[in-house]
Amino acid sequence: MLESKIPDGPLEDKWRHYKEHAKLVNPANRKKLEVIVVGTGLAGSAIAASLGEMGYRVKSFCFQDTPRRAHSVAAQGGVNACKNYKNDGDNIFRMFYDTIKGGDFRSREANVYRLAECSANLIDQAVAQGVPFGREYGGYLNNRSFGGVQVSRTFYARGQTGQQLLLGAYQALMRQVHLGTVQLFARHEMLDLVTIDGKAKGVIVRNLDTGEIERHGAHAVILATGGFGKIYFLSTLAMGCNGSAIWRAHKKGALLANPSWTQIHPTSLPQSGEYQSKLTLMSESLRNDGRIWVPKKAQEDRLPNQVPEEERDYYLERRYPAFGNLSPRDIASRAAKERIDAGFGVGPLKNAVYLDFSKAIKDQGIHKIREKYGNLFRMYEKITGVDAYKEPMKISPAAHFSMGGLWVDYELMTTIPGLFALGEANFADHGANRLGANSLLQACVDGYFIAPYTLANYLADEIKTPATDIQHPAFAEAAKKVEEQLHLLKAIGGKLSADYFHRTLGKILYDKCGLSRSKEGLETAIREIKALRQQFYRDLNIPGGYAINSELEKAGRVADYLELGELMCHDALTREESCGAHFRVEFQTPEGEAMRNDKDFAFISAWEWAGENQPPVWHKEPLTFEFVTPTVRSYK
Repeated sequence: MLESKIPDGPLEDKWRHYKEHAKLVNPANRKKLEVIVVGTGLAGSAIAASLGEMGYRVKSFCFQDTPRRAHSVAAQGGVNACKNYKNDGDNIFRMFYDTIKGGDFRSREANVYRLAECSANLIDQAVAQGVPFGREYGGYLNNRSFGGVQVSRTFYARGQTGQQLLLGAYQALMRQVHLGTVQLFARHEMLDLVTIDGKAKGVIVRNLDTGEIERHGAHAVILATGGFGKIYFLSTLAMGCNGSAIWRAHKKGALLANPSWTQIHPTSLPQSGEYQSKLTLMSESLRNDGRIWVPKKAQEDRLPNQVPEEERDYYLERRYPAFGNLSPRDIASRAAKERIDAGFGVGPLKNAVYLDFSKAIKDQGIHKIREKYGNLFRMYEKITGVDAYKEPMKISPAAHFSMGGLWVDYELMTTIPGLFALGEANFADHGANRLGANSLLQACVDGYFIAPYTLANYLADEIKTPATDIQHPAFAEAAKKVEEQLHLLKAIGGKLSADYFHRTLGKILYDKCGLSRSKEGLETAIREIKALRQQFYRDLNIPGGYAINSELEKAGRVADYLELGELMCHDALTREESCGAHFRVEFQTPEGEAMRNDKDFAFISAWEWAGENQPPVWHKEPLTFEFVTPTVRSYK
């Protein structure tokens, strides 16, 4: 069932060979073909703009009031590319190896190599769009390091790289909207996928300004809707971020791969109370110059500047001397949790560690640090009231990114023909742990450089297919089910808000399917989520009317989370090894490091929806390594 469609031949020739032999669509035929793109972040805006420029007829959907508010805007630290501008030994193979090792050898070689291969083109594309990357004094583009690598390959625009890249993609998108090749539907949320004869043929969306249910047909559908990290409730993601589009596609037949592989980011502001609905990300770039430490004395109550140097434990430098504070995110987050759980946490709730810039300021000068991180320091002071130039920041791990997502082949097509998934919506490139600054890279590369080729290869066989008829019974049935679900949620009439269920689910998942997992904990979580879902359909309360109601929107997303959360735990339970961000406490070395099992678990888990209250069907895609040899992942 799982055919990855990886081209034959040497690793460095696979993508070139694919492009040379892929089917093409004549420019005169492109105007006959319609494509739906759901999501307007970097991947969505990039592919919509690219397809519009090529002459296809594109419909672009987002639930925000403008594409510029897609969550790509929140990415801070940078985007990776192996340009080797620092002359420090970087190249395509090194970036490929860093990425596949960073993912703990749980991703396809061909996909990861293509990501590295296309990375250099992205920088040229972004500069041409006017993205204001940081530059050295002489005008050359500057680079900095990110976690899990020993070279400087991260391009950045201060701490606003995602925003600047998105503005570039947005301008390209709006140019096509102005030219009429792209129709933009803001404030529209996808609520179902429509399939006809096994192929993706359209979507059912809800106009969030009127409540009206709309039908839209196309020859192909692209989902670029991001990840589902907000399932943990407290996360670095915006409140509106959700996994409903990919979950609805999953229930229509698209397999979901490795859903339990979710990244906990090591540098977030710690939770300060139960009133919070999200946490604030502090860029990983800060770990270039900041040193992470906790007091050597447990339950230390002195202020950080009162703790002498000899009484500080720089635990990442101590445990991982080769990479130190730039250890990969999963390792840095687990190490922080270990210190906090052992009683060495700091702050009012003892749930944080220090990120200290005093040495960097002494060595480089405050002006240099302000030049590199000024907006991040201002944001920190605005939120906490603390001047991080004078006192260490307090940081803590927080849910951040989904490595898992819809299963896709080499062409980024799901198990439903005609349905493609780009960026964080798919599982393809990061394995069991994403390296910092590879998220923006994947989204841009998928949208600008990969999907335009692979989509054309699919659409070449659709040029004789007439326009999709939205009066087809499949559209009517899907629209009816969407209406019924909305009215069902509205009519429950209980006493508890959607936020209550979301927060409760998030705590279950963070405690039992978060930084560490266990067989007992996961089995308990599955039981608790089942009970919570039953309570949801019994006690949910949605105030207000039907037409314009943000609580109704939220309830639909939480309903999907309650099903997705159970699958996450099921996926984690069946993978009896520790790899990357998936850390099963039963499978660790005496030193507390992850213990991977390549003999029994060198595969991708892809799950098939079997129906309500039915166990999911487990499919496996074996991972074969022809060009690298999986080794014990060490950063010491």
